[in-house]
Amino acid sequence: MDLSKYDGIVCVSGDGILVEVVNGLLEREDWNVAIKMPLGMVPAGTGNGMVKSTLDSAGEPCTTSNAVVAIIRGHKCSLDVATILQGDTKFFSVLMLAWGLVADIDIESEKYRWMGSARLDFYGLQRMLSLRQYSGRISFVPAPGFEAYGEPTRYNGEFASKHSINPGQEQPVKAEQYSYQGPDVDLTNLEWRTINGPFISVWLHNVPWGGDNTMAAPDAKFADGNLDLILIKDCPKLGLLALMTSLSNGGHVKSPHVLYLKVKAFILEPGQLTKDPTRGGIIDVDGEVLARGNGTYKHGQKTLMAYDKLQITVDRGLATLFCPVQQ
Repeated sequence: MDLSKYDGIVCVSGDGILVEVVNGLLEREDWNVAIKMPLGMVPAGTGNGMVKSTLDSAGEPCTTSNAVVAIIRGHKCSLDVATILQGDTKFFSVLMLAWGLVADIDIESEKYRWMGSARLDFYGLQRMLSLRQYSGRISFVPAPGFEAYGEPTRYNGEFASKHSINPGQEQPVKAEQYSYQGPDVDLTNLEWRTINGPFISVWLHNVPWGGDNTMAAPDAKFADGNLDLILIKDCPKLGLLALMTSLSNGGHVKSPHVLYLKVKAFILEPGQLTKDPTRGGIIDVDGEVLARGNGTYKHGQKTLMAYDKLQITVDRGLATLFCPVQQ
């Protein structure tokens, strides 16, 4: 499509269509021009985290009319784009990545979709009463001011094991060199830190809101070159319940059971359930399943990536959004 004929692209949807549009633009030969096409959001989905974030940044309620007026005004802001990499397979994310409790609630609650949005609260309570912990490890490059978290480690340059392939995994399609290849950054010379599991929840967020009522990362910025990491390693069930009920105002990040920091690059090494080493978890990116471990919900369905080590880097302000006020 000749994008020069258009002033912008508007997604009347939830967050999923926006993610598809961004991935499509970055697969084009002229990706460096195409990705600057302003993207507008009109909330019409289950999760409207991106449009909620843009409107809330201007103190406006997340309504259809406010979203439409923001697009008509034509003000623009930049948006970070994260590249998730495993071997030759890439996926571009603009909202979040979750593994553990948040991913399990988001994906497994689909069996209760007939309940509407109440399914998340209902299944969330189930998951808290029967709490899972996962073994694994995370490594990250901390943003300035967050260097004290974790233990020092080195980047080994291998971001996907070559032996562990999930039979249900889609065969990776090698990206043509003319499409976007991810940010050009030398990860070997950065100061890496690591934290070992077990983990209850690992949650990376690019913008403040994950949905209409979930302020996942209250300090997140649209184009600061960082992802906000919300980490829960251990937490009593009552504490977890209090923590989850404060998600609507971002109060959960003040809990002593939550580590909240900003990272510039990230490596996830997902492991198995601590109580059942034959079962893995789900990696949820922007509301869709990126990878499934053994024994998980709908394990037989194909996924883009294997339930294995993956790397995330951030390209600061790569995309452009319509916003209520100029930023």
